[in-house]
Amino acid sequence: MTSPAPYGASTGPVAPRTNVLAIVSLVVSIVGFTIIGIILGFVALSQIKRTGESGRGLALAGIIIGFVELVLGIILFVVIIAIAANSATVTTY
Repeated sequence: MTSPAPYGASTGPVAPRTNVLAIVSLVVSIVGFTIIGIILGFVALSQIKRTGESGRGLALAGIIIGFVELVLGIILFVVIIAIAANSATVTTY
């Protein structure tokens, strides 16, 4: 029969904590605040590198989703401006 581990003794390796900014970056990027999500993702990567926390994939996902949404938003803006400019053109025959 084995005796239980003494109080406060470690029972094994503990997983590193997940960086909170990485989680926030991903959520904020998904919600649609792209610039904030990108900035938080880069700050999270910096913190992860310094502290050794986990969450690098979450931070990268927040950055990538933020950039994709930003590019799609710019494309949508250009298309809307082009359509508005085209429809505003008055032609008389």
